[in-house]
Amino acid sequence: MSPRPVRSRKVSNPPVISGFRPYGGNRKEKGQVFIQYEEYEAIRLCDYEQMKHHEAASAMGVSRPTLTRIYARARQKISGAFVEGKQIIIEGGKVHFDSEWYACSSCGCHFNHPEKHEVIHTCPLCGSKHISRNIELNENSNL
Repeated sequence: MSPRPVRSRKVSNPPVISGFRPYGGNRKEKGQVFIQYEEYEAIRLCDYEQMKHHEAASAMGVSRPTLTRIYARARQKISGAFVEGKQIIIEGGKVHFDSEWYACSSCGCHFNHPEKHEVIHTCPLCGSKHISRNIELNENSNL
């Protein structure tokens, strides 16, 4: 019997950086640890925003036990990277960002805009000013 498919987790915004690199000591490459966006979001909500697990789970659109597993996996990876001097890279995972989606009528691409306080004027792919809010994707991204 195969496991259940992973549902998409809601992330407020992508992280402002893509990872961390250790410095000092022996500068030889020690390896990399990959933190998924959902793990980053769990750490952000629980540790940085100081939410309780049930609040963070609600914000991510997952159950409390699922949030606890994601959070524990993230802390294990981060602590291992600190102890072993490994680089941390933040990427991947099955997530959707809690932001507005747009469509470009010139090139046909769909894109989201995580900076909610800034107004989008051009398509990031082709630079066209012929963009519009994509109502269908905005409704689906809030599942």
